[in-house]
Amino acid sequence: MALQAQIAGSSFVLGSRAMVSANAEGYGRETGIGWSRAISPAVGSSSRFRRRLPIPTVRSSLDISVPAVGTVTEVGNDTFWPIVNAAGDKVVVLDMYTQWCGPCKIIAPKYEGLSKTYTDVVFLKLDCNHENRPLAKELGIRAVPTFKIFRNGQVVKEVTGAKFDELVMAIETARSS
Repeated sequence: MALQAQIAGSSFVLGSRAMVSANAEGYGRETGIGWSRAISPAVGSSSRFRRRLPIPTVRSSLDISVPAVGTVTEVGNDTFWPIVNAAGDKVVVLDMYTQWCGPCKIIAPKYEGLSKTYTDVVFLKLDCNHENRPLAKELGIRAVPTFKIFRNGQVVKEVTGAKFDELVMAIETARSS
């Protein structure tokens, strides 16, 4: 099913490969496959003023709620809990970091390597910036980097600081329990 949106007097179809032609009154009709076609109401219906626009892909946070293994997935306020809940009884490791943190930058490649080693574990990253502050506050972040290990939606282990060996031991413990 396609969504039809009206933006600045032009008609578009979102999430469909159909072409839509809009007249001055804003009424649209399907004209073919491939692109969205819109006519500005101020311009009229002359074909020389038609422009072709690519159809944007509309995604929701539910599209990415399937936990990925073997890679590190960046999460935010609206994507974190759906991924953790979708993981079920799999171990989920969350790296909470900031862009300006030196220890965060040092441990990031090692954390990426862990995601390749432990293919049965879901690895996530959360940038504790202004946008994600509510989630960081909900999770009780006080220092970066902080690693929280979840199983069945509950925190089972926590490692504060860039302590790689302690993080590996915490993951091993969570996997074996």
